[in-house]
Amino acid sequence: MRPEVRSHATQTFRARLTFFFALTAAMTAVLLSVMLAITWEGQFQSYTRDNMQRLADSTADVLARQYETQEEWTRRVLTYATSASAASTDVGVQVVDETGEVIYDDTWALSRRSGHTGGTPVSDQKIVDDPDSVVTAEVITSDGKKVGEVRLWAFGSDALLTKSDAAFRQNSYSAIFMAAMVSVLFACVIGYFTSRSLARPIKIITSTAAQIRSGDLTARTNLTGDDEIGQLGETFDSMATTLEHDIKIEHRLTSDVAHELRTPLMAMLVTVEAMQDGVLPADDEHLETVASETRRLSRLVDAMLHLSRIENGKGSLKFERTDMVYLVRSLVSSQHQLFHEKGLHLRFANETPREELYADVDPDLIREAIVNLMSNAMRYTSSGGWVLVTLAYERPEVVVMVQDTGMGIAKEDISRIFSRFWRSDASRERVSGGLGVGLAITKEIVDQHNGTITVESELGKGTLFSIRFPQDQGRRKISQAIQEG
Repeated sequence: MRPEVRSHATQTFRARLTFFFALTAAMTAVLLSVMLAITWEGQFQSYTRDNMQRLADSTADVLARQYETQEEWTRRVLTYATSASAASTDVGVQVVDETGEVIYDDTWALSRRSGHTGGTPVSDQKIVDDPDSVVTAEVITSDGKKVGEVRLWAFGSDALLTKSDAAFRQNSYSAIFMAAMVSVLFACVIGYFTSRSLARPIKIITSTAAQIRSGDLTARTNLTGDDEIGQLGETFDSMATTLEHDIKIEHRLTSDVAHELRTPLMAMLVTVEAMQDGVLPADDEHLETVASETRRLSRLVDAMLHLSRIENGKGSLKFERTDMVYLVRSLVSSQHQLFHEKGLHLRFANETPREELYADVDPDLIREAIVNLMSNAMRYTSSGGWVLVTLAYERPEVVVMVQDTGMGIAKEDISRIFSRFWRSDASRERVSGGLGVGLAITKEIVDQHNGTITVESELGKGTLFSIRFPQDQGRRKISQAIQEG
């Protein structure tokens, strides 16, 4: 059923895109036709009127010259009026004298054939009903005397159009209509093939998404390009790669959480069952084993809750103007005896240009982040090694570095060290006793301070963690607001 749905959706997309192409072409053709018709009709009307006016003027000139030879309107003079109607059988001619009396009208014969005997001639009726469809020209002699007037019109038309002109106009509009239809047809063809080319990558992305949904996290579209479809394919593949990576991490995280919780629970269960069965005595030593694992389990749960609260921002940060030199130096002093008992050398180095360096921080969380790094260095540094805690100032940032001579971290593991419950394979024997969430908490604290944490390490030589955060959180927020604005 699903492939049919996808196919139907693709076909619908193709049909809609083809329809929109055709609709666009049709609207363009209609608009062009209307604009052309308006312009063409005006030009055509002007052209036909000019032709009729020129014919009327030339007829009036001929009649004027003939009138001068006869000095009056005679049948011989009026015969020259037929030259206008002879130019086209669709043109009607009427001549009136200076008193306005009609002395020639080539529709008299038509009127007689139509049964009009003594009534208003056909031409006079047309002139009365539609005077704008008639052009006139005065018959003026060489001495400037007006002796009459010539009137011209087109038979069978309210406009000054002869049958030939009307046919030409009709053919022009038919050609425009055919051109519009051909444009729509071509638009449908282009829309169809364009929709196919657009639907193909969409179908690929849909199919790939279905594969991923079915559990094949390795499925990719392999679409590339500089256009939006290519960028969509690349973004989709990048998203799929990230999803695959995150799911793998989630599976590992689930496994690690189960392992972390199972270990103390199993230790407690085995000890308690052994005491119940009488295999082990219920003395202080074995009860301490149960209590120790219980405390470990409690610390693990507390650490997870603490990390969750920090990530969710439930414990809002309380920024205070804090002397970082005093804070870091006091931390090193308080931890010195603990490191000494482990056979490690702990030292503090102040590389700031002054004995006091104030910064806007949440002092409790910053202490926790630095202690986490120091504890991490202590766990993974062998007896006789040393740990150096350095405070530096690189305007506008405060830098805290914790460097050790411990076992180091493999390059391929550096990108994962801030994940929850992660510990390198070399330390999975649990000799260190760490919970695996300290670095995740540290990174979250640094992020909450708008800072960054980086790590440099080499197996067998040691590790350097560097925390950077802005000295003035207020200015940082203002700068961010300006940039966003």
